[in-house]
Amino acid sequence: MFYIQILSLFGIGLALYLLVEQFTQSSFRPCTINATINCDAVISGPLAKTFGIPTPLYGLFGYIGIFLTAFFHKKKILLSITSLGLIFCLWIAYQELVLFRVICPVCILCQIIMTTVFILSIVGLNKEKEKH
Repeated sequence: MFYIQILSLFGIGLALYLLVEQFTQSSFRPCTINATINCDAVISGPLAKTFGIPTPLYGLFGYIGIFLTAFFHKKKILLSITSLGLIFCLWIAYQELVLFRVICPVCILCQIIMTTVFILSIVGLNKEKEKH
């Protein structure tokens, strides 16, 4: 659970970065490298909002939920949240890569974290079942 908590804190940081960038539109954008590799699709482009809500906000609340459920050792709830998070990340990745042909480095990091947390939550739940 410790590793999940640490990873979720990184996820919170990344989601906050995207959210702040979305609202401030600062000129310093370290993850905007060229037309293909940039975060603008999530910050100000067609992926900026999902169902009318800023897309990074989903990640922020998701990672906060993951942190809290890992902190309180709620393994079944953790698996549920990470499953939904993984589905959401895969849906966003599909849109970025296939529909809009853009790569958001911060989103890729979020997707790696979510995949890792999902796998760790499965491993944690299986270890709990083996104990009983």
